[in-house]
Amino acid sequence: MLYQIFETQRSIMEPFSDLAQAAAKLFGNPLNPMSQTPMAQRTSAGYALMHRLGKDYEKPVFGIQTVKVNKTDVAIHERIEIDKPFCELRRFKRFSDDAATLVQLKAQPVVLIVAPLSGHYATLLRDTVKTMLQDHKVYITDWKNARLVPLSEGEFHLDDYINYVQEFIRHLQSTYGNCHVVSVCQPTVPVLAAVSLMASRGEKTPLTMTMMGGPIDARKSPTAVNNLATNKSFEWFENNVIYRVPANFPGAGRRVYPGFLQYTGFVAMNPDRHATSHYDYFKDLIKGDDASTEAHRKFYDEYNAVLDMDADYYLETIATVFQDFKLVNGTWDVKGVDGKVERVRPQDIQGTALMTVEGELDDISGSGQTRAAQDLCTGVPAKERLHLEVPGAGHYGIFSGRRWRDIVYPEVVKFILGHSGKKSASAPAKAASAKTVAAQAPAQAAAKAIVKVAAKAPTKTANIAAAPATPKVAAQTTAKVASKPTVKVAAKSAAKAAPAAKSKPAVKTSWVEPKNKA
Repeated sequence: MLYQIFETQRSIMEPFSDLAQAAAKLFGNPLNPMSQTPMAQRTSAGYALMHRLGKDYEKPVFGIQTVKVNKTDVAIHERIEIDKPFCELRRFKRFSDDAATLVQLKAQPVVLIVAPLSGHYATLLRDTVKTMLQDHKVYITDWKNARLVPLSEGEFHLDDYINYVQEFIRHLQSTYGNCHVVSVCQPTVPVLAAVSLMASRGEKTPLTMTMMGGPIDARKSPTAVNNLATNKSFEWFENNVIYRVPANFPGAGRRVYPGFLQYTGFVAMNPDRHATSHYDYFKDLIKGDDASTEAHRKFYDEYNAVLDMDADYYLETIATVFQDFKLVNGTWDVKGVDGKVERVRPQDIQGTALMTVEGELDDISGSGQTRAAQDLCTGVPAKERLHLEVPGAGHYGIFSGRRWRDIVYPEVVKFILGHSGKKSASAPAKAASAKTVAAQAPAQAAAKAIVKVAAKAPTKTANIAAAPATPKVAAQTTAKVASKPTVKVAAKSAAKAAPAAKSKPAVKTSWVEPKNKA
């Protein structure tokens, strides 16, 4: 019933929003005599803000037309590689008429970016995709809005998510030989499960897994998101946040977790910051600050565009990840496309290098939650594991904005390139006994690099999600190596941002012994 009420309210507000947009243009048009009256700018700004608050936000487009590869413009053609009922595997094909650039493009590694299915569209990772296209062949999972999927397509479960990821990995392996996988936020858990199951079967696994800001172990440093999931029962979620799609959508009758509820939860986490951002937008319109107003519009066009999630997938994620902690407890069983149920065993992964990334100020996935993957993947040799912590970065900042481009990405690209020439092989679970794993990665040698990057406080920006989208970074670089294997910190762009000075914080590298779990 709530969904129908929301849709009715949205339909009623839509003409008023359009009228407000027309009024804003009317009072802002210099050819209109009314625009010269004393209150014209304020009136126009007020109507413009009213339009933004009342309009419906549709799915944004990636809109990546070109990228720079060694100072050469490379054209991007976006196309759907695989079309599944609930997801599209989207490819960003690069083209160049420069022979040398074309040779370089063909030799670059293949990366599958697994986007989150947690309320926002995959376009939230636009900056991630655009940056990685400079050095990689890039594919991304573009999840569909469940309210647009007809009931005839069936249900969508967390197991289906995992099976989708495995299918996409196998597709890239059959095309290129192998690939690298980057998961951001929510998909870190199903991606780890997918690769674990492939390893347990003895299948070829990706060359690397890079996991960024995800709830591998949601018990560590619980955030408001984690507390909500643990303080409410499974039945509470099923009875209070699950609704059927109204009749005016293709997926009419499907049980979903509506996107507008997820959006309400996002805003409720930082209501003061959102209110301040909208008021700043109003003032910037009055001042004629086009750069700031455009930044606000771009951010909220993305932030306000949300999608519905299938009820089964949503509820199973709540139970598996945030209530029962099945991954870290070793009790997670997944049903494959063949109907066979298999246990998820991260310790079976041996031939896939692992990198984890966390933001110090992440209020979605708390400190230590993503790093927990390091303790689960005990079959991965110590020299193949890296952990990156970015002080001053929030959830959004580790995969988008200047911190991502200047600090996180140089480490990610170095990690991927460092493992692009190796072969990946994983032994079946029976061969990967606890004794063998312990012999391969003893606790004394299992060192993980924690790269801490300090930066200046962010300037005013339209990003409210969890961390500023465009912070100004100024850091000097120092590399301290405690023991072999040697890790060199790649932070050239951060070093270029500002000259070294005693008052500036520095990049620090230290080694830590992880827990050795069988």
